[in-house]
Amino acid sequence: MFGPMTRHFTPRIFKFLRELSENNERPWFEENKHRYLDDVREPAIRFIIDFGENHLPTISDQLKADARTQGGSLSRIHRDLRYSKNKTPYKTYVGIQFRHEAGLGAHAPALHLHLEPGASWAGVGLWHPEASVARQIRHAIAGDPERWHDAAHSPVFAENWKLATHEDLRLKRTPSELKALADSHPHPDDLRLRNFGASTKLTQAEVTSTELSALLAERYTTARPLLGFLTTNLGLPF
Repeated sequence: MFGPMTRHFTPRIFKFLRELSENNERPWFEENKHRYLDDVREPAIRFIIDFGENHLPTISDQLKADARTQGGSLSRIHRDLRYSKNKTPYKTYVGIQFRHEAGLGAHAPALHLHLEPGASWAGVGLWHPEASVARQIRHAIAGDPERWHDAAHSPVFAENWKLATHEDLRLKRTPSELKALADSHPHPDDLRLRNFGASTKLTQAEVTSTELSALLAERYTTARPLLGFLTTNLGLPF
């Protein structure tokens, strides 16, 4: 249906998202909903199908490409306003996730694609897990430092990805039960991580290129060790 050289996204996706950010209200969106469907949602669904068929199995056959328009790999455009002071109704970016088949939701290891004017990126890993899950991963990092180094600090990984290590994603101090291991660990600050993911920037030219799927597949493949480390240490198949 879709070949490896298919161009899924055009500059119209960024044009719509820029205008949405300037007119983030229901009347404008309803008036321009046909543009959202034609320039954003349908290309995203085609990308999900294409990537799922042609590339995802080579990264992990446990990751799922779900082309449903509701509840699938494509995030809904409507923002959840229940606990937010920001009451603008729509997201001004496109979010796509390829999650683990175990169906653990957003807290399972996953591949991510974020499309936003001037701020597009691909991501891989485990974001905002529950405290017990984060503790489990930190203990795995402490207990298998060589595998963690190969997963998150190898030259190939560092060439393609930036590990999310800024301080607001870390605990303030090393957990007491891991302090004895921190002194000999090659990456002691990683024993304070609360999120276990990495990202890589994408240009608009890359997003709108016929090479996007192949480019992402190549970069995601370099992150397989990280994805495998997280997945298997949660007791899930990879």
